[in-house]
Amino acid sequence: QVQLVQSGGGRVQAGNSLTLSCVASGRTSSKYAMAWFRQAPGMERDFVAAVSWSGRNIYYADSVKGRFTVSRADVKNTVYLQMNDLRPEDTAVYHCAARNGLAIATETGEYDYWGQGTQVTVSS
Repeated sequence: QVQLVQSGGGRVQAGNSLTLSCVASGRTSSKYAMAWFRQAPGMERDFVAAVSWSGRNIYYADSVKGRFTVSRADVKNTVYLQMNDLRPEDTAVYHCAARNGLAIATETGEYDYWGQGTQVTVSS
C-alpha cells in the first residue's frame, strides 16, 4: 500500500505561479509511475501530467503544455508540479496519483493510489 500526501496550492492571480508537491510513503520499495490530475466543480477528473518511474518519460495534457512542469525527486518518492502562467481555467482540485509499474498512463482508472487533493484557485 502506498500513501500519497500533497502540499502546496492556494489562491493566486492569473499569470502567477504555484508549485504542488506529493510525497509517497508506505510500500515505496515498489516502482511506480506518478501523475497529476485535476477536477473542476461539476467536471470529471482530467489528466494533467505524468512522469515515469525513471523520470525520463513525461507527458502533458495539451492544455498545460509549455506552462506546467512535472518532475520527480532523486529519491523517486516525491513528485512536483510547477505551474507557471496560471489561468482562471486552471482552477480545480489537483490530485496526485501513483500506479504500480514503470510506465505512465493518462486515465484515472489506471492509477492505484490517490492523494487527498489540494485546491488551486486562479483569479482574473
